[in-house]
Amino acid sequence: MAGNTLRFKTNYAVSSKIEPFYKGGKVQISRDEKYIFCTCGPRVNVLQISDGKIVHSIEQDDQEDITSFSLSPDDEILVTASRALLLKQWDWKQEKCTRSWRAIHNVPVASMTFDSTSTLLATGGCDGTIKLWDIVKQYCTHNLKGSSGVVHLVEFHPDISLLQLFSSSLDCAIRIWDLRTSKCICVLESHYSAVTSLAFSPDGHTLISSGRDKICTVWDLVQRKEKRTVPVYEAVEGVVILSANEDYSQLGVKSKDLHFITAGSKGVLRVWESSTARCVFTQTLPSAPVSSPEQTDGDPLSLVYCLPLPLSNRLATITAEHNILLYQLPLLSVQQQFVGYSDDILDVRFLGKEDTHIVVATNSSQLKVFELATSSCQILYGHTDTVLSLDVFRKLSMFASCAKDKSLRVWRMDPETGHVHCVAQGHGHSNAVGSISCSRLKKAFLASGSQDCTIKVWDLPDDLPAVGEEPAQLVTRITEKAHDKDVNSVAISPNDKVLASGSQDRTAKLWSLTDMSLLGVFRGHRRGIWCVQFSPVDQVLATASADGSVKLWGLHDFSCLKTFEGHDASVLKIIFVSRGTQLVSGGSDGLVKLWTIKTNECVKTFDAHQDKVWALHGSSKDDLMVTGSADSNIAIWKDISEEELVELQAKQEDQILKKQELSNLLHEKKYLKALGIAISLDQPHTVLKVIKEIRQDEEGPQQLEKTLLRLRQDQKESVLRYCAVWNTNARSCLDAQAVLQVLLTHLSPDDLLQFQGARTHLEGLIPYTERHVQRITRLLQSSMFLDYMWQKMRVTGAKDSGELQGEEMDASPQGIFILDKQSEQANTTHAAQQQEEEKDDDDDDDDENKAPDSDEEEEEESISTSKSANRQAGKAVGTNGVENRGRISSEESSDEEDVMEISTSKSTVPTPCVMTDAR
Repeated sequence: MAGNTLRFKTNYAVSSKIEPFYKGGKVQISRDEKYIFCTCGPRVNVLQISDGKIVHSIEQDDQEDITSFSLSPDDEILVTASRALLLKQWDWKQEKCTRSWRAIHNVPVASMTFDSTSTLLATGGCDGTIKLWDIVKQYCTHNLKGSSGVVHLVEFHPDISLLQLFSSSLDCAIRIWDLRTSKCICVLESHYSAVTSLAFSPDGHTLISSGRDKICTVWDLVQRKEKRTVPVYEAVEGVVILSANEDYSQLGVKSKDLHFITAGSKGVLRVWESSTARCVFTQTLPSAPVSSPEQTDGDPLSLVYCLPLPLSNRLATITAEHNILLYQLPLLSVQQQFVGYSDDILDVRFLGKEDTHIVVATNSSQLKVFELATSSCQILYGHTDTVLSLDVFRKLSMFASCAKDKSLRVWRMDPETGHVHCVAQGHGHSNAVGSISCSRLKKAFLASGSQDCTIKVWDLPDDLPAVGEEPAQLVTRITEKAHDKDVNSVAISPNDKVLASGSQDRTAKLWSLTDMSLLGVFRGHRRGIWCVQFSPVDQVLATASADGSVKLWGLHDFSCLKTFEGHDASVLKIIFVSRGTQLVSGGSDGLVKLWTIKTNECVKTFDAHQDKVWALHGSSKDDLMVTGSADSNIAIWKDISEEELVELQAKQEDQILKKQELSNLLHEKKYLKALGIAISLDQPHTVLKVIKEIRQDEEGPQQLEKTLLRLRQDQKESVLRYCAVWNTNARSCLDAQAVLQVLLTHLSPDDLLQFQGARTHLEGLIPYTERHVQRITRLLQSSMFLDYMWQKMRVTGAKDSGELQGEEMDASPQGIFILDKQSEQANTTHAAQQQEEEKDDDDDDDDENKAPDSDEEEEEESISTSKSANRQAGKAVGTNGVENRGRISSEESSDEEDVMEISTSKSTVPTPCVMTDAR
């Protein structure tokens, strides 16, 4: 089955990830047009336009969502506003917060913008107020009141000498504020719905506003009047004015009049002439579905932002599905596409002869093809509903897709350009098509399984259309009613002779592809089957089920050969690797597991996803696999079995040598080098061991101080990080505090804050330090109480407390606690005789005669009570004679337990002594 040289896979590592970087909200492009800034929850991600990589991620410490942000025109300052009502100023290139202050707004900030000089910042709040901030001098300069509701739009007039600010709120009006007088000098009313964007002409005399009321308004800012209303017949989200210095004749611009581009709910760009209110150009999307020439409002293709890139004469649009598209003017040709958020990943496949691309099906009607080397993406339009499954024709650089729209499509990728286009489509199912499988040999056909419980086999035409031609129609060869419930998975065998299907009815079936006759049924799963796969070398079928198990079946007798159990939830996808000797499974628990078939052993469990792993596929060379999850993440895994083995052996040898050297250095008291080696191992326990050795030295504090101060800054950062860990444990907290004492004594706060993660580590140290202080305080209080009681108590029959003053009390436990019964009786008799003598001697004083009598009564009463209690205690504790010590807090140290041992242990005391208050 497998050659002798075959090595089992033991481990995979994530070599790259495609993660969501934009989940809605504001988008801004830097002035130099190199970076795109966009929000993603508590982060502002900075995307490099040239390669599509995330180069910076500005994250809030409090993990509060960012409500708005603004980048200064000089590309130096980034200011963010969060739900915590804080404004933060960032050096975004260093990912460092340089300043934070209260926003003064009573509710979150909804909008903000810089003026052209990068010195004034305007913030519009949800409380209807606008505040202006001097970024250089760091104070609030204006508080503008008068807007009604949320101020969702603020813009400075491009001519800063005018000192004018434009704003819009829920009343749909545009207000002009004079910053010299802090008053609203004009209200422009024309829109009946939210104003979405403002665009100023180059001379600053004309303003164009767009709104969701399906109109654009041209304003004369000199006379502050409405010049013209342009009906655009769609909700407009963005407007951009075209430059008069460029040739836009290809966009229908024939005159020198002001022209502008609108982007809105219909998903296409339109060019309008402001003087005539006429549309001179409408963009066509060649890859859009042909069946819907007029898209309706709310379409997923709708555009939510339109941003100009004047330096490169480009245009950026952001779609409702969080895709960012860059168009080159004047042709409006798509130059780059970035996918900000993919929602649930439902299926993914490697594509291309060298697996250079992956095609992804998400919870969307669009398909996305990523080039792995550059992360650039193509967005494919064709289906009208969610795409559910994919499969590839490996030898033809083609793949097939099926969707909820009851159709399936075949796509071909040009191996030279990487461009993908649809070459065939098929309709015939009466319900959503949930699974598809392509032929494995050169003869091209495919099979599909649907929620209508049928399986169809389709023939692919010999001559496929070229780019720009209409897709060919797939012809159904045969249709079979296969199951009683939804068909979740179909798979064609490696020799193209048989077909397997898995259904929600808990069964898998084997069919002949020649006439779709039933060959056998696989029964054994307790719940529906999500995936079926043929072994590439053996006559074996693998099935994955919602019962959390994977089963292997023999194709000859349809018996269950093996069962693999380990997932805590449904197993959604499986593939064979290592020439059919191993399996990889992905489940609803977010885990990916590697199994060895021969031993039924789960070799490794990979945890890289936070939600269901719907997608799983292996590369043709068997060295990579790709997984996709409902958490919107796509992970590319690399087989590192051999590399890891070599690295692990080298690492182990290196660690053994370092530990031996560390032991020698500690023996020679070369603490600095020993501590350096321990830090290089990145093992906090080893570093703690070295710290303990240093502190046990005769000159421990001096040696510790001398050693720590000679460390490099990166080593001090590591030690500070380790201290945060040590301080959580009562056994190692003293060592952590000793290290912290040296660092805090000899390093200034500014130096400490330069350490990476210093703020987080120091904040983590505070609660545990307070807890240790409280514990030690309680221990000191307890010991002081015991000391006080020790000084104020005497043994029955001993000298009077007045006679003991100034004498040193014998602290020996034997003289106090160890008494037998005879000595107890003798002491009692002796005490009675002594009290009788005292009574005779002090006959003349009635008051003094009464005191010993009362003491005697108390002592006798105490003795009898104590004996009775001891008899009951002896019955309770049993033969060992040790009392229950009660509940002792886990935080109390062994010293505290020793103190309690003295006062409560009765293992050597048959009858305890009686102690009374020495009054």
